[in-house]
Amino acid sequence: MKKCIKRALFLTACAAGTIHIVNRFIENTANMKDILNTDNGKYYDWKNGRIYYQKCGTGSPVLLVHDLSPIGSSYEWCRFAKKLEKHHTVYTIDLLGCGRSDKPYLTYTNYLYVQLITDFIRDVIQESPAVITTNHSISFVILAANMHRHLIKKIIAINPPVIQTSHKKSFRLDTWKKYILKSPILGTFLYNMETIETKIQKILRKEYFYNSQLVSTKMLDAYYESAHLEKSHGKYLMVSLSIGYIDNLIGHAVNNLETPLAIIASSQMKGSITAVDSYRRLNKNLETSYLSNAGLTPQLEMPERLLHIVDALLDTSVK
Repeated sequence: MKKCIKRALFLTACAAGTIHIVNRFIENTANMKDILNTDNGKYYDWKNGRIYYQKCGTGSPVLLVHDLSPIGSSYEWCRFAKKLEKHHTVYTIDLLGCGRSDKPYLTYTNYLYVQLITDFIRDVIQESPAVITTNHSISFVILAANMHRHLIKKIIAINPPVIQTSHKKSFRLDTWKKYILKSPILGTFLYNMETIETKIQKILRKEYFYNSQLVSTKMLDAYYESAHLEKSHGKYLMVSLSIGYIDNLIGHAVNNLETPLAIIASSQMKGSITAVDSYRRLNKNLETSYLSNAGLTPQLEMPERLLHIVDALLDTSVK
């Protein structure tokens, strides 16, 4: 019996050691190209961690908020921001838990990001900007604008999801998932397997881009690097996303929103029309525009066409 126990302990130690080596290998190789360096940006010392941001251009302020995802960062705006900054002061931000910003061990909620957006605008921008968001980030931007009526001049949402009508139910399995994913060795390994290069490539080609041939090696490397900065601590955000801590019912906020709201949707994306309709039912003043042959991130896929629409939307509210 003692021999069996010793053997089991030995095998467990070997397995843990092997997993640890794999984790370190992924973390080190993912960051080798240093695409997401911090040379051109600054850090905002927020109460929950340092927030990386860049400021470029001159003119009325526009804040670009990337999709809330462990693989996400302000890199998704790199092609679009260069065009927008010709007529605007453009701020791009890496959200807490993403990219070059800190990835602390905490529970990430919608209201955490409401506080971040509110504080960043007040402390860094120091005037009311237009805010352009992607996908899930619309929720906390709308909540921030609804709570602070003069905080944001206009919200432009690119491919937002359908508005939820009920909270996700919590199951006992979610509690186990949380503890496993937060564990230092096994949790990191599971996170690394979810954000492995081949899976990120699939996401970019199947969801982020309509024309998969436009996904460059540099784009893939940037998203892969973003997922594994800070020793893969993006897993803490992934835990909150997977369990539903970021979910929030924003229907009431959309209905009462005084800040002008516009949506740009990729017409070929599955569910895009349904998503737009879910906002239109609640906000009669909603402006809508559509892009053909575009995926989730037209700012990377077709920045010129997106800029044409954004310029028209900003003309009446910002200039």
